[in-house]
Amino acid sequence: MTSILIKNGRLIDPSQNIDGPRDMLLKNGLVAALERPGALPEAGSRVIDARNRWVLPGLIDMHVHLREPGHEYKETVASGARAAAAGGFTAVVAMPNTSPVMDKAEVAAAVMAKGRQAGAARVWPAAAMTLGRQGEELAEYEDLKAAGAVAVTDDGAWVTDPKVFRRVLDYAAVTGLPALSHAEDHALSKGGAVHEGRVSTRLGLPGIPAQAEINAVMRDINMVELSGRPLHFCHISTAGAIEAIRAAKKRGLPVSCETAPHYLFLTHEAVGDYDANAKMNPPLRAPEDMAALRAALTDGVVDVIATDHAPHSVLEKEVEFIDAAFGVIGLETSLPLMMELVAAGVITPGRLAELMSTRPAALLNLPGGSLAPGRPADVTIVDPDLSFALKPEDSLSLSKNSPFWGRPFKGRATQVIVGGIIVHELAKAEG
Repeated sequence: MTSILIKNGRLIDPSQNIDGPRDMLLKNGLVAALERPGALPEAGSRVIDARNRWVLPGLIDMHVHLREPGHEYKETVASGARAAAAGGFTAVVAMPNTSPVMDKAEVAAAVMAKGRQAGAARVWPAAAMTLGRQGEELAEYEDLKAAGAVAVTDDGAWVTDPKVFRRVLDYAAVTGLPALSHAEDHALSKGGAVHEGRVSTRLGLPGIPAQAEINAVMRDINMVELSGRPLHFCHISTAGAIEAIRAAKKRGLPVSCETAPHYLFLTHEAVGDYDANAKMNPPLRAPEDMAALRAALTDGVVDVIATDHAPHSVLEKEVEFIDAAFGVIGLETSLPLMMELVAAGVITPGRLAELMSTRPAALLNLPGGSLAPGRPADVTIVDPDLSFALKPEDSLSLSKNSPFWGRPFKGRATQVIVGGIIVHELAKAEG
């Protein structure tokens, strides 16, 4: 395996409290050395001049939908892994709402195998909490973990029975598989299409109240308090849920949470006149919710940025709004959107690396998240000054359902390295 010398870059690694000039040698799939600029020999290595660029621990997206098996016309493991690498990610975690559901070891193993074959971003399966994601009988966590699963979740469905959910938390903790909750009170959200508020009223659409998320988060926090077991909340979208999680953390409860870039940049007004590319679940919320989420990025309540990449074809999106599928893609727009928040002073570059690499790696016990010597050579190199606008035809995802086409971005991954192998590189990116 060819060694790679990355020189003259600004290395940003929260795991080592490093933010400054470093040269880095990658060898045999690992980080071999970090030194001051010019201290490492170039002979025998491929050299990447990262002058004026950031060198980050490989970005990790802990919440994506790759649709395979069952809906390969929307996305495959291979296409999703390539889109992830193009967006700067060295690893993604695939949600279990596939067909068949990823509640059996053989399904998780097949997804793992397809991820390896893709030769792009690493692909880790998240298995279902319950059989069929029905919220009744627990899946076999030990078998799923042996097959490669790194977490359990019924994403897209909430385990409504508190006794079953308590067993989920216990079994997940004992097995060492983090539990991820899709917190949504379906009794309140069922039949809704957009956030309940002035936009739903104007468009005559059934609304999904913020309380649907808040109720579920508060119930789940109560179960964490009862069991003492850890829990991670997926795609938080409301100020009320963030406040409940903030209070739980202050009480010392082992909870964590993520939000998605679209909740930080768009409100329910983006639905406009029935734009299905702005239809997702949880829905885009009110401006005060977006403000609360941004504040929670700054003060540390939000642990992770995850895309909730949810590809759908035109068959599901170019229909009547009420019938359109929920979800948007996000693998190739997440990093440039977060770079906007860095430029605006909402977060620092180090906080970006923490949100998109270090914390997801730590929460899910994944390799990566650090560029310390001896760690996997998973690296994302970013040009913070590179301006571009993404077009649908440029996307590597099979689906094109994004509200961010044509948005002027500044900041993009130029090289993505997985296990010491360059899996994505922009043309003329090398210095």
